[in-house]
Amino acid sequence: MEYRRLGETGLQVSPLCFGTWRFGKEHEGTVETGREEAHELLDAFAERGGNFVDTANGYGGGDSERWIGEWLADRDREDFVIASKCYWSTVSRFQENLSRKNVRAEVEGSLDRLGTDYLDILYLHRFDDDTPIERTLRTVDDLVSEGKVHHVGISTCDAWKLTKGLWKADVNNYEAFSVTQPLFHAAYYEDVAEYLDVCADQDLAVCPYSPLAGGFLTGKYERAGDGTYDLDAPEDTRAELDDRFLDFYVSERGWHVLDAVREVADEVDATPAQVALRWLMDQPDFDCVPIVGARTVDQLEENLGALDVEISDEQFDRIFEARYDEDGSLYQTNA
Repeated sequence: MEYRRLGETGLQVSPLCFGTWRFGKEHEGTVETGREEAHELLDAFAERGGNFVDTANGYGGGDSERWIGEWLADRDREDFVIASKCYWSTVSRFQENLSRKNVRAEVEGSLDRLGTDYLDILYLHRFDDDTPIERTLRTVDDLVSEGKVHHVGISTCDAWKLTKGLWKADVNNYEAFSVTQPLFHAAYYEDVAEYLDVCADQDLAVCPYSPLAGGFLTGKYERAGDGTYDLDAPEDTRAELDDRFLDFYVSERGWHVLDAVREVADEVDATPAQVALRWLMDQPDFDCVPIVGARTVDQLEENLGALDVEISDEQFDRIFEARYDEDGSLYQTNA
């Protein structure tokens, strides 16, 4: 596996990051990915050369970090890049913010569950409008000085908030964001274009979550009628399990982009999922490392197959341009 630079962190990471948000996640009393399955998935990822693992303090009520920690205990910690997040609290129900108290408590909790002395990347899971960002950054800067955090990232927020955070870090000489984690996939670009422009200008790495639009861009769904929201969904897929799926991922724009992704997949002898991931990895303006999730080893292997796929500039542009109708107007999206 050829590794790539993660922005200005200096870290060399696998071109795909393995996301573990399903670890310990319950749906109607059933755990989507249990401990044994989690370790099997991590084994498969590492065997293919994957070294970049993403989690968060609250995934699976902390089980995601615990199971990763158990798995890491039998390996060389230095071989892996581990990212976690804080905002929502696992310590106190009254502390869901980026206060000094909550950030420090949550990082200490993550380190304990992961069985490690440091996080390679700490993401702010959300932007806290009620806590001055410079106060949060000062706390994180202290954690960096203590060696408990190496690099700082931020997930979902507005472009101006990302810019504000970068500015506050600069004027106060605090550790600045070097990695971002927005919602971003082939059918969802203009919606985060300003955010991505900031990332390109400041050489911030982009690690998008939901790179396959919750599974929509895998090609497993078909239109069932003339309407945007009429679709055939296989059993036990996200569309059946998640009430928000239709509103969040299915749109007229999405169907047109999916059609283009399928065309390119046929041309390069790949699956739609592999082409959609390759499209993200080939972003020309910033380092882009998609975060893939999988419930089975077969799904993970299919995603990793994107590393062996090549698409031309024309095919890349065709997927991009599928967002627009013949008049040059953007098709509707909902997210």
